[in-house]
Amino acid sequence: MAKASSETIYVLNGPNLNLLGIREPEKYGNFTLADVEKLCVETAAQYGLKADCRQSNHEGELVDIIHEAHAKKAAGIVINAAAYSHTSIALHDAIKGVNIPTVEVHITNVHARESFRHHSFTAMAAFASLTGFGIEGYRLAISGLAARLGVRKAN
Repeated sequence: MAKASSETIYVLNGPNLNLLGIREPEKYGNFTLADVEKLCVETAAQYGLKADCRQSNHEGELVDIIHEAHAKKAAGIVINAAAYSHTSIALHDAIKGVNIPTVEVHITNVHARESFRHHSFTAMAAFASLTGFGIEGYRLAISGLAARLGVRKAN
């Protein structure tokens, strides 16, 4: 597999993830969004990649960021669309439309939760989905994305 044409991956977080560390710590843990972003930046750097981390509570803004990733020739996307995963055909269509390798992440195991969380439109557009690993799922997603891109860990 060829090396990625860009060094940048986008890490997108959807609604209410700005409340990590406050919101339902029994489900999401005590880590904050800043902790997630630090983890992503450090993991991406291990592969010689840069993580551009964004969070929005607004569906259209997330769509715009996906379009931006395409315009800037991003190598990949890691997305935790949170509740929008289960409702947003617009995010599904944006991911499919830009044709950028994408991994979906969920901090909790959505299949062990309410039935409405068992279907994911974003997972249908991604090449992989990780659920239930806590914030470690982001590290796994970036490692898997790097493998898909043919990028190895820097020495």
